[in-house]
Amino acid sequence: MELEEKYLSRKEIFSGRIIHVVIDTVELPDGTESTREVAYHPDGVGILALTDRDEVLLVRQYRYPIERVIYEIPAGKMDPGETDTEAAAIRELREETGAVAGTFEPFGSCLVSPGFCDETLHLYRAADLRFGQQDLDEDEFLNVERIAFDKALAMVESGEINDAKTCIAILREALHRK
Repeated sequence: MELEEKYLSRKEIFSGRIIHVVIDTVELPDGTESTREVAYHPDGVGILALTDRDEVLLVRQYRYPIERVIYEIPAGKMDPGETDTEAAAIRELREETGAVAGTFEPFGSCLVSPGFCDETLHLYRAADLRFGQQDLDEDEFLNVERIAFDKALAMVESGEINDAKTCIAILREALHRK
């Protein structure tokens, strides 16, 4: 069975600093029409940073849409026109945590929420860390915490850590260690 949908028309809904929202009319595989609400968002990066004591660097940050503070790996969106995901990840790690990695490697990617959004998140694994000063954005407030890897894994399992990129990165690291 054919699964692809055919674009027919678009209605622009909103264009902001970070997202662009449209409603597309599409033709479904059976020939009927439907609509798709789509949010276009810049790709992002996330970094699983491990200390020499086998600790994970996590940031605690208030997330307005869910109205609470959560644990996350250091992460950020790509700047307009930026294509080098590794350079963006190196920048975000330094800005959010003050850390610079001696070893930095790709750790896969994931689709953030493909039911309505086009964002891909590119993950990296960082080790051999040296620490300097944070360089947070003017509207960015976060605390950096070092959590033993085994404890972070248990926090994923218990649901205390439930940010998707953070869960994926920690679980990938657990699989990598087997």
